[in-house]
Amino acid sequence: MVEIFHVDITSIQPSQLYISKKKLQEVQKSLNPKNRSLGILIPIKEINGKTIFVDGHTRAVALYLLGEKTIPVYWEYEDLDWNAYENCVRWCEDEGVRSITDLAKRIVSHEEYEQLWYKRCDELHVRLDLERRNSNRSP
Repeated sequence: MVEIFHVDITSIQPSQLYISKKKLQEVQKSLNPKNRSLGILIPIKEINGKTIFVDGHTRAVALYLLGEKTIPVYWEYEDLDWNAYENCVRWCEDEGVRSITDLAKRIVSHEEYEQLWYKRCDELHVRLDLERRNSNRSP
């Protein structure tokens, strides 16, 4: 059973550099007006001593923009590509995105989002796959 708890919305390190304005507007339309965080659960993970968003950046920004101070989260235990997440967190740190406050200032058109974020992530996965293949060939 997943344990759900609330944390300070600004205490979690993003692992994403941009938010799509289109996706944000869709999330904002779907929020329950009486209980805005109802149905929203954000997975988090501790990596290198930092608690990071695994997913749900757009939902978190939507709640933050509405003035929410806490966010419902759960620990992610699924085996994901944590090496990729480490790279994404490093990108965020390098560009000064250290909390949802910083990420909320990086809302871009969906077209820009695809170019700036999806493309960069695709290139990262290609590079990581190549590195893994090359390391498996080493004697």
